[in-house]
Amino acid sequence: MAKTDYYELLGVSRSASADELKKAYRKLAMQYHPDRNPGDTAAEQKFKDINEAYDVLKDEQKRAAYDRFGHAAFEGGGPGAGGFGGGFGGFEGGIGDIFEQMFGEAMGGRRGGRAERGGADIRAAVEIDLTQAFAGTKSEIRVPTRVSCDACSGTGSADKAATNDACPTCGGAGRVRAQQGFFVVERTCPTCGGAGRTVRNPCRVCSGAGTVPRERTLSVSIPAGVEDGTRIRLSGEGEAGGRGAPPGDLYVHVAIRPHPIFQRDGANVFCRVPLRMAQAALGGEIEVPAIDGSRARVKIPAGTQTGDQFRLRGKGFSVLRSSARGDMYIQVAVETPQNLTKRQRELLEDFEREAGNTAAGSPEHEGFFAKVKEFFDGL
Repeated sequence: MAKTDYYELLGVSRSASADELKKAYRKLAMQYHPDRNPGDTAAEQKFKDINEAYDVLKDEQKRAAYDRFGHAAFEGGGPGAGGFGGGFGGFEGGIGDIFEQMFGEAMGGRRGGRAERGGADIRAAVEIDLTQAFAGTKSEIRVPTRVSCDACSGTGSADKAATNDACPTCGGAGRVRAQQGFFVVERTCPTCGGAGRTVRNPCRVCSGAGTVPRERTLSVSIPAGVEDGTRIRLSGEGEAGGRGAPPGDLYVHVAIRPHPIFQRDGANVFCRVPLRMAQAALGGEIEVPAIDGSRARVKIPAGTQTGDQFRLRGKGFSVLRSSARGDMYIQVAVETPQNLTKRQRELLEDFEREAGNTAAGSPEHEGFFAKVKEFFDGL
């Protein structure tokens, strides 16, 4: 005879809250309690069924299992017969299979399967200068790694033959499980390290691992436009996998050294150019280098101030995975002369006397001190 749905027994919806469940249970428990119904076997059975239903639904994890699998989750040892400890007989494989279906890969993937344990990934770093980052370059790096053992051809076996046996601890699964109450804890097999196999006749060179330590020299292609901190992945260039497993990957982290002339902001390049005071005042033309190694001539208008910028379109960095190019910006800094000769000082004094007779030559100067005068006059 099919068992009544637990939610129907308590008279609540499947979305009922914990408080709603408790309220419904208390009401029915009082109604069907044996003390209130002496000699009524039907009321006694109803009381037991209500308790069984509430015992499952009040527990979030038990409720989740029931919502997914129904009464089958508890066949052979349900809550009314001692809880979850010896239950789940209705499912082939027991509680572990239930959790695999509920949580999938979080519990180790499909039942009976074992993911191949590949070699470890390796992290390496390379430092280049800004011009190399602009044009792209190739860099050689030396990395300590593990490679396939030549003595056993990577099999881990002294006779190079397929003499690997299924691990007696995990039965070839690579992982072992231990039930702790309602939960199943799964971990890597301590005997085979997750390989699922043990070597019958281990290689004396690699001790059955199938790999040996070695330093390798690799050439890394760094694309044009790469930014500081970029990570480049070289698939299959990490440590070799033991006993024929696939190798890991190599991740190369790129660092870019500061440049004495150029600064970078994304795809744009900035170059700070100091101008003599007379250059800035009179104007003229200057020649500046570009990041691509060419020369560019920039016209400086008379009266140029510190902080003024001049843009050279398309003279910046390439944008990765795009045909776009950034720009180059010339940032001007007007330099005040130092260590003047007597003649230079006399000329500047003459200039200052002449400039003091008009505000047209220094509008910012005159405007600022006009505001200062208004400030003090208002006190």
